[in-house]
Amino acid sequence: MAEPDWNDLKVLLAVGRTGKLSAAAIKLRADHATVSRRVSALEEVLGVKLLERRSTGVALTEQGRKLVQAAEAMESIALSSLSELHDDELKISGAVRIGAPEGFGSYFLAPRLGALCDRHPDLEVELVAMGAVFSLSKREADIAVGLTRPEQGRLFSRRLTDYRLGLYASKTYFDTHPSVARIADLKHHRIIGYIEDLIFSSELSNMFAQAEVPQPRLRSSNLIAQMKAAVSGAGVCMLPAFIAQNHAQLQPVLSHEIAVKRTFWLTVHADLRDLARVRETANFIEAEVRMARDLFL
Repeated sequence: MAEPDWNDLKVLLAVGRTGKLSAAAIKLRADHATVSRRVSALEEVLGVKLLERRSTGVALTEQGRKLVQAAEAMESIALSSLSELHDDELKISGAVRIGAPEGFGSYFLAPRLGALCDRHPDLEVELVAMGAVFSLSKREADIAVGLTRPEQGRLFSRRLTDYRLGLYASKTYFDTHPSVARIADLKHHRIIGYIEDLIFSSELSNMFAQAEVPQPRLRSSNLIAQMKAAVSGAGVCMLPAFIAQNHAQLQPVLSHEIAVKRTFWLTVHADLRDLARVRETANFIEAEVRMARDLFL
């Protein structure tokens, strides 16, 4: 059997993680045809079928799954070897991808990342700010900020900070709507919140029941869209304090009666946590959160 091109294993690994040739091509910064050709070349050299083409994407065959597992083991060894190099000998460079909820990513982290880039000019920072649970095993992100601590996988998590949520509405909203003196008054108001079947974290699904707030009648899957609706005077919205206090138009509603507390967790994969660029970025995020602790609470 001819010896395979080891770079082709990286291509197969990307395809296995994404489940689509086109998505793997984007991840590898290549074109669809090149990815398909390299997988086919690997199949020809090994004499086995690695992928099954389907209308919705591709699926690994049993042989493909075993080879992807071997490629992941090789990747882990390579990353561990890099992490063992002394920091002085390993320049902080390359790409690091951060996955975070849209509120934390857009309102807190994005304005601060310039300082990290200034500190390490050769570092490429990618911020994916969206409501999602990021799979670190599939390398959807190198560092993930989430609302829950993962219970499975070779992952390392640490608590970033607790943060407070409360009800907010714009001053213009109360120009045309009655005031809210007690929780029972909320039934006369339009509540803004998430679309139940599109909530990405269980931590968000029980906020209203916990606070005895009526279910939303204006819903969005996006927290920033909810905030924009509240600022425009569309209703009363449950928002993190670190976001709401950036908008002078918003004022708290029943702040002494309703206060929900949640937690941000920072998670990295075991294979990456000692890699210099990942470690430096994770430490930067943690330090920035620590300095802004009062902002969250």
